[in-house]
Amino acid sequence: MTSMKKHNINNSLNLYKKAEKIIPGKTQLISRRSSQFAHGINPIYAKESKGGYFIDVDDNKYLDWMNAVSAIILGHSHDYVDNAVKEQIDKGSIHTVNSALELELADLLIEQIPSAEMVRYTKGGGDSCALAVRIARGTTGRDKILFSGYHGWHDWYQSANYLVNPEDGEFPFAGIEPIGVPKALAGTAIPFIYEDIENLKSLIDEHGEDVAAIMLEPMRSEFPREGYLEEVKDLAHKNGSLLIFDEVSCGWRMSVGGAQKKIGVTPDITAFAKAMSNGYPMGAVVGSYESMEPADRMFVSSSYWSDNIGLSASKATIEYLLSNNSEKWFEDYGNTLKKKVTEVMDSSSVNVKISGIPSGPIIQFISEESSEIPLMKTLFVQEMAKQGVHMSTVFHPTMSHTEEDIDITVRAIDNSLLTIEKAQKSNFEDYLEAPILNEPFRRLVK
Repeated sequence: MTSMKKHNINNSLNLYKKAEKIIPGKTQLISRRSSQFAHGINPIYAKESKGGYFIDVDDNKYLDWMNAVSAIILGHSHDYVDNAVKEQIDKGSIHTVNSALELELADLLIEQIPSAEMVRYTKGGGDSCALAVRIARGTTGRDKILFSGYHGWHDWYQSANYLVNPEDGEFPFAGIEPIGVPKALAGTAIPFIYEDIENLKSLIDEHGEDVAAIMLEPMRSEFPREGYLEEVKDLAHKNGSLLIFDEVSCGWRMSVGGAQKKIGVTPDITAFAKAMSNGYPMGAVVGSYESMEPADRMFVSSSYWSDNIGLSASKATIEYLLSNNSEKWFEDYGNTLKKKVTEVMDSSSVNVKISGIPSGPIIQFISEESSEIPLMKTLFVQEMAKQGVHMSTVFHPTMSHTEEDIDITVRAIDNSLLTIEKAQKSNFEDYLEAPILNEPFRRLVK
């Protein structure tokens, strides 16, 4: 038994089969693997993206709520950013000597981000996190990092998988083994439980003067409990450690100054990337003078960290966000989205809700049978894709999305929940046309 008719994605599937043979892992980003969606239903390859939509290699058009896992904030192929990049390309993508754009963007970042007094650039989130850790270790002369959350693929972080997650005794990153990571790094990156201040205190007591920094994603879909980040900062400083915020994912949509501006807690160092450049490779590490200045004597260097394309894209993105009151736009748009989705969910017998901050709403399926939740998620993603809506259970709105896009999405959710209702009354196997979604790792932050 099936529900709605799926799109033809044969070209996507054929390309994916080819990728299996010539690209280890099939995709460059784990979150783009077909196993993250409804394999055989969701598109895997796109050929064109504009605004809030993309067209796949089979010429199907999809409303996009993934938006490059939140890297797109203004909309795909946004004219204001693209025009700035095209103008810069004609002047040179990279010079033999330095570009004044480095200073222009740094001025913008220092003006907007509470923790920014000095700036270094990178090309992505993992790079930013690795650089932030290198600087923290160099500045403090210590080796160990206490962390919560996801911070990329580099050795310093993946070495934590030689340990266990303190919450359940499993790998911190479920399903991922630290293959290729030097065993000598075991014990240098140690996970702690988000919002469990006693757990963090016990780790500080144990590792004390070896702790260079406490690093965490300050928040994801929900604000932290009141006073929590202040407690973490106090613990760090009393121990002579630095506080690092990883705002690669939570920065920009909530505020151009990052979550730290909205929450009111200023770390010593912050890692940024993703949405700061609307899809062009760019990242930054910012921090106080005391935390960052010692990097002058550390070997941190890369030819492309300050290429003019990323700099001009980031500068244009920030200018557009500021001139269009992005903070209010995301607040208003997200609240409208949540309100309309809630109305549909309330009329359904499926136990589901939409929660999270307005700039990053999240759909949560609930069941007394925990094994049923992955089935509900997979069927939801499958049925949304059949209706031309590409998403997981998290929304990453962009400033190109419209009220009509919300209405399209709400109608698709209504239809998808009707299918889930039928599956719950009979058998999910009668409706599922794809393998169960495979989540490659858990984030330790809500």
